[in-house]
Amino acid sequence: MRTSRRSDVDPFIVMDVMEAARAAEAAGRHVIHMEVGQPGTGAPQAAIRALGQAMDEGPLGYTVALGLPALRARIARLYGDWYDVDLNPDRVIVTSGASGGFILAFNALFDSGDRVGIGAPGYPSYRQILTGLGLTPVDLPTSAANRYQPVPDDFAGHDLQGLLVASPANPTGTMLDHTAMAHLVGAAQDVGASFISDEIYHGIEYEAKAVSALNVSDDVYVINSFSKYFSMTGWRAGWMVVPKDHVRVVERLAQNMFICPPHASQVAALAAMDATDELQANLDVYRTNRALMLEGLPKAGFMRIAPPDGAFYVYADVSELTDDSRAFAARILDEAGVAVTPGLDFDPVRGHQTLRFSYARTTDDIAEGLRRLKTFMDGR
Repeated sequence: MRTSRRSDVDPFIVMDVMEAARAAEAAGRHVIHMEVGQPGTGAPQAAIRALGQAMDEGPLGYTVALGLPALRARIARLYGDWYDVDLNPDRVIVTSGASGGFILAFNALFDSGDRVGIGAPGYPSYRQILTGLGLTPVDLPTSAANRYQPVPDDFAGHDLQGLLVASPANPTGTMLDHTAMAHLVGAAQDVGASFISDEIYHGIEYEAKAVSALNVSDDVYVINSFSKYFSMTGWRAGWMVVPKDHVRVVERLAQNMFICPPHASQVAALAAMDATDELQANLDVYRTNRALMLEGLPKAGFMRIAPPDGAFYVYADVSELTDDSRAFAARILDEAGVAVTPGLDFDPVRGHQTLRFSYARTTDDIAEGLRRLKTFMDGR
């Protein structure tokens, strides 16, 4: 049976690294996981209790396609608390994770063949989802001088129908300030390109608060998730904020593509939003881990790194160490027992000379991983 040309997407390399690490663990090895952006903590206890109570009260069936009204209202309130934005809950759409939000956004905004700019390095699934939908991802090589964030000159003349940015970014953790965000939104709108802001790592910031695209304009799509700050990766719950006249467009798509987000996850997500003490304790762990990484990676020999403003990643230029980041990452796993992600996942052109290190796990794991990395690098 034939397969479509649209299905010819690249693998998500970090998942392959995870599988290699799993195989090593199955063979009896102890592996430190610095490859995947998965919090070492689980869902907040309040979320688990709320779901248990809801399940005791009766079956959890379909919700409306846009999500539980109480959850939409609580998400809208978050924008007032975090960004001083007065957001109408009617503009909030609950999704099956941020991935579901991207699928809905790309279908709502673009026609087959449309060109969508994405910064490189950037989250690899942007490129693969766009390709799978018959759209054309356009990599915009960003520079270290611009902290690996796109600037208007990067997409001038590219004939784009859309621009997708992320702040804090994956894999670098760098952020856009208000001025930089405003310049990007304005430049996109000037050429008639739809603007999508991936804000999945908001809440995980260290020295300054992340800026939402909604601080700049209402004529944007914002996508977020409960996976990172709220520590609910496996629950597959996220949300998007769209212009008021786009709500019905996205609702029709959501009804047919997903019916609704998982009811159980929505119940848990609503309770998680008020688990402030637990969530801030998680953030304190990331802050400690970040300090360890920024001290320990250079000591181990990874000197050229992009200091992260947010998220829980460090992106390193290893061009002085290797020209094959995939083979180098495999060697680190084999010899040091540390799983890291080759940069090819994030930048198909320059990623053979970069690695991403995640510090989302426990502080003990991060300290041990750094010790192993230094031993490995000393013995090269």
